[in-house]
This record gives sequence, C-alpha cells and structure tokens, in this order.
Amino acid sequence: MEFFRAGNGDDRAKAKKKQALGWFEWGRGWYNVVWEFLFQRITASHLENPLRLPPLPGLTCVVTGSTSGIGLQIARQLAEAGAHVVMAVRKTKLAQELIHEWQRERSGEVPPLNVEVMELDLLNLESVVRFAEAWNARLGPLHVLINNAGIFSIGEPQHFSKDGYEEHLQVNHLAPALLSLLLLPSLIRGSPSRIINVNSIMHYVGFVDTEDMNVTSGKRKYTSLVGYTNSKLAQIKFSSILQKRIPAEAGINVICVSPGIVHTNVARDLPKIVIAAYHLIPYFIFDAQEGSRSSLFAATDPQVPEYCGVLKSDEWPVCPYISHDCRPMNASEEAHNLETSLEVWEKTLEMIGLPLDSLEKLIEGEQVQCRYVPAKE
Repeated sequence: MEFFRAGNGDDRAKAKKKQALGWFEWGRGWYNVVWEFLFQRITASHLENPLRLPPLPGLTCVVTGSTSGIGLQIARQLAEAGAHVVMAVRKTKLAQELIHEWQRERSGEVPPLNVEVMELDLLNLESVVRFAEAWNARLGPLHVLINNAGIFSIGEPQHFSKDGYEEHLQVNHLAPALLSLLLLPSLIRGSPSRIINVNSIMHYVGFVDTEDMNVTSGKRKYTSLVGYTNSKLAQIKFSSILQKRIPAEAGINVICVSPGIVHTNVARDLPKIVIAAYHLIPYFIFDAQEGSRSSLFAATDPQVPEYCGVLKSDEWPVCPYISHDCRPMNASEEAHNLETSLEVWEKTLEMIGLPLDSLEKLIEGEQVQCRYVPAKE
C-alpha cells in the first residue's frame, strides 16, 4: 500500500497547488445538485417509506444528532427493528423525553425499545474524547457508528468553536473523524462493523484548502455555503483514506451517504433558481423519514460490505458512497484527488490532536494520546 502513504512532502510542495474549483468543475457540481433536487423523488420512487429493515436483535448502533430530523428517524427505526441504539446527543433531556414518548406509543408491545442516551457535544472535542472513553470502557461491541449530526448555519457569519475551528468544519468533519478513530477498539470488537457518514450532494461544489481549513486567510470569502460544502468534501476525503488504511481483516467499512435534498439542506446562500424551486415546488424535497433511508440502507443491507470489498480490492481512490436512492454513486471529481485527500488526512489528525500513526496503533490494540484530554472532574 505504498501508494497510499503520505509520500515526500518536498515533492508535493513542488507541484502547483490548486487554489479553487475550475469553472467547469463548479458548473458541473451545481448541475449535479440541481439534478438531484429536481429528480430525487423520481429516482427514489422504488424505495419504501419508511424503509423496511430486517430484524436487528443483537446489533448495537451509535447515532449522533438523533433528537431531530434525519437522526431521529434513524434512531427510532433502528430501535423498532430490535437494535440497541445509543443516542449520542447534546440535548440529553430532550432525548430522554423522545424515548419516553416512543415507549408510550408502543405501550403493550414486547420487548420495549432498547434505547439509551449518552452526552456528546461535537462543538467540544473534549466531549468527543469523553464519550469515546466512556463507551470503550464498557468493553462491548459496536456494530454501527452513524455520524449523522451536522450543521448548515444558513446565512450566518463565521463562527468558531471553543477549540478554535470553524463550526461547520468541526461539527461536520473534525469531531466525527475523531469519534470514528477513538471508537475503533469497540468497532473491532463488533466486527464486521460499519462507520456511516451522512454526507451531502453539496460536496460537489466544495473545495478544501489544507493550508486554510478555517477559511480565515482571505484567499476566499467566507459564506455558510463555503463552510458547509468544504466540510462535507473534507469528510469524504478523510473517509477515503480511512477506508483504504483499515486492514481488510479488521472488518470495518467506512461509507458515506447522501440523504438527498432534505428540508434543512437548502439555504439562502444557494443560487436563486434553487431557492425559487424550493419555495415553489416543495413536492420535490424529502422529509426526514425519506432522508433517513440511505443511512439505514448503508447500516443494515447485507450487500453493502461486498460493495465495499470490491472497491477496496480495486484500489478505488474514494470511499464507498451510497446515494439518496440507496444505490452506489460516484463522488465529485475533486473527491478523487488522492494527493489532497492524503493532505486532508494528515491535517485532520493534526487538528484533532492525534499522532499520524494513530490508526495503526488503534488497530493493533494500542492506546493513543489525544491532545484534547477531558478535564478531571
């Protein structure tokens, strides 16, 4: 796997760095976004709503951001199929209320839903470490990690987390990356297991500058659209290297999914024609239950590991990607840029406070030290 190692930094520096998407790439990206917006309901018309799931007793799933929207639907449907679901959320009281409501609605049904709540704040990397330490301490298996939580701060000015990172970047990419790596010991115990990253078709118009991940250098004007699309592309690039570097014998697959264009995925930063279509033709927009189908499919369908294995053996440069219609799809041209994916991998590890050999050590069962050590209580 020499091809996938970091390589010589001096050689990379000699190449002329790409500064942004070309006009052709940008136009083709928006074409894909608009096409999905207009035709997603037609292309996904073969899917049941809700998606029918197989019985899932014995399956343990962690779902982030599961108190609203797509995440709520994912958590509830997995639980109703018999899985043990961990709602990893910031608003723990709300999650408890939701569980109580679900149990009440199923009054008399046996067995009751197996759902629990654990606190996780993705805007605080210490919280991510604390969650992973608490879960790994159970020494139990984790079969599915669904990194669903995400933000698109529509039209808002640039905000930074307490860790110093642009909020879209931290919530949509950095925190899920840290969580995925730190939970590897439990995912190995649950092998065959899956990491599902809820991504977006909007990554097609994203561009990642590893020298300006926070978009603060002034080379590009910051907008919430820039922050969102860049974070989603960074997630794919990191996931691609993670999927390649996890040994096949570890039995862990990393998959990105597009939920489709769901209500919360449209912002006033988008082109006027898209905004007009959103307001005038709401029929084409998915609701949260429809948006949950690709994640549930990726998490439970028995053919998904085979698809992942084929791509892995073919040295495909991008991680497996499932579309809104629960079919394999190709990520953007920029997502195929292996050189920048390797740069994103290295930069991400630096930002989340892990050494470059963290993956290898975790796979071997060794401990790694994260810079974001939780404060002693």
